[in-house]
Amino acid sequence: MRTAPTILHLDMDAFFASAEQASKPSLRGKAVVVGGLGPRGVVATASYEARVFGVNSAMPMAQARRRAPNAAYLVPRFGLYREVSEQVMGLLGALSPLVEPLSLDEAFVDLEAGGTAWDDASARLAGAKLRADIRAVTGLTGSVGLAASKMLAKIASEQAKPDGLVVIEPGTERALLGPMSVRTLPGVGPATGDHLRRAGITTVEELAEAGEDELVRLLGKAHGHALFAMALAHDERPVVAERETKSVSVEDTYDVDIHDRVRVGLEVARLADRCVRRLRGAGLSGRTIVLKVRRYDFSTLTRSETLRGPTDDPGVVREAAARLLEGVDTTGGIRLLGVGVSGLADYTQEDLFAQAQAAAEGESAAEEHPADESAEGAAAEQERPAERRWPSGHDVSHAEYGHGWVQGSGLGRVTVRFETPYSEPGRVRTFRTDDPQLEPADPLPLVERRPEDAGPGPLASEAGALGSPDPGRPQTSSVPAIRPKSRSGGGGGDATSRP
Repeated sequence: MRTAPTILHLDMDAFFASAEQASKPSLRGKAVVVGGLGPRGVVATASYEARVFGVNSAMPMAQARRRAPNAAYLVPRFGLYREVSEQVMGLLGALSPLVEPLSLDEAFVDLEAGGTAWDDASARLAGAKLRADIRAVTGLTGSVGLAASKMLAKIASEQAKPDGLVVIEPGTERALLGPMSVRTLPGVGPATGDHLRRAGITTVEELAEAGEDELVRLLGKAHGHALFAMALAHDERPVVAERETKSVSVEDTYDVDIHDRVRVGLEVARLADRCVRRLRGAGLSGRTIVLKVRRYDFSTLTRSETLRGPTDDPGVVREAAARLLEGVDTTGGIRLLGVGVSGLADYTQEDLFAQAQAAAEGESAAEEHPADESAEGAAAEQERPAERRWPSGHDVSHAEYGHGWVQGSGLGRVTVRFETPYSEPGRVRTFRTDDPQLEPADPLPLVERRPEDAGPGPLASEAGALGSPDPGRPQTSSVPAIRPKSRSGGGGGDATSRP
């Protein structure tokens, strides 16, 4: 156990919802819910204003609408969130080479490994500077926890929410943890918590008093030993800079159960292609193809097939997924489908048989559809314009009114609010969904950049400069020319946790 609080845990405050509020002046200070908007959608993130009404992450969207009918419900913009996350991770990388991202909005940092902190005072200073830099670069807020272990740093960041900093001083851990619920500890979910409650154990102190032998009897050897150590505030897990990717997968949940076997097969093929694109984007290949099927009754089946060598060939993955589907009964209806690849490698063993088969299929298709017929079919396809979709919350640009975002669409109409992250709340106008002057647009930076900060792409990261400072210049926080006028999250502050 370390003798100084040099493990930092950062958790961005209501990340997706806060990014939407910073992007849309008319939503600042109001309830915002981000997630899937279909009948089976779930909440990805709710703003603190929405949480007042009992809306939380992973809640069914239908339930969220009942609790907060007047909230703004938006489709996620993962491209924006990834760009902002890269900015934040760049700031963390400037603190230490040991950064362990857990998700887009959460990470551990070993400050001691970066020489950034070595005692309570220096750790507190590093945490305060990080919060200021995040606000300056992204316009958002993050909560920071500092402690001598990963478990305690995460607990500290939870106490700091929203927009605060909490330091757990070494020597105070047992007294701090004692009265907390057992659910506070990692690995104690609803089922384990309920099992412990029936045994009369509800707090961490009662967990420690029960003793290691009793916990092993109740929970099994591995879980019992681990939980007893955590109850004593022992956590020796190091911050790991890179995690090895074990699998690549994609999945879709359908608003209405799919009953048609042909449609199921087409969906599996489409998911296989998406999975391969993601696989190739990561420069990987894999040898085990996995099919996931959730049926109408919520039962979930997983089937897998291991190839002779790793592949990133879409034809091979499609064929394997189709073979796996043949052994699954889909007659009652399908709620969810997923295709994944595991057993990953950074090389590919070419599947010559699959390539030959694909070539043969291509020749056969050419014989069945002569070139002139194919050209006619392509021309006819081009004559039918694709239906334009306008997801709620996504960016658009109008030739006359400029940049805005979709408030809603339906019945051949789309409603747009025209505003930017740096403007006053904008006006709302309605257009036909096929209006030629209205086009999808890229997100704007949440913080307006100065001309000298301009770079390629709409969200070029100032954090990159902070990650590679000029040796001849002192490191300082990057201060934007203009900040959003208001931000989500309460006015937190620095705190020290003592018994």
